[in-house]
Amino acid sequence: LMRALVILLLLIPGPWLAAEESSGRQVDFGLKVAQKGLWQEARFRFERAVQLDPGNAAALNDLAVALEQMGEFAEARKAYEKALELKPGDIYIQQNYDLFREADDKRNRKSRRKKAQP
Repeated sequence: LMRALVILLLLIPGPWLAAEESSGRQVDFGLKVAQKGLWQEARFRFERAVQLDPGNAAALNDLAVALEQMGEFAEARKAYEKALELKPGDIYIQQNYDLFREADDKRNRKSRRKKAQP
């Protein structure tokens, strides 16, 4: 009976698991690894944070930054737009998105010019 109880307790997620898996903790860890340039790990953490709390606009903003750093510009744009949709008027997210759009537009113009050259 005791053995069955121990096994049952191991199968039931407790509050300790929820604390380990909080969106905020994932974002905090993601920021730490992003500062070290570990963008793949940061992306994973930010994606996990968004899975845990789909309404976390800050996590989406951080995910967008990670995607941008990894060269995944279409996905970055979607994440920025979703973050702004969740938190319109957030100056920090808006500034990041504006800088992203400016750089992305410049990349796209450069790419179009290269294609136009014979």
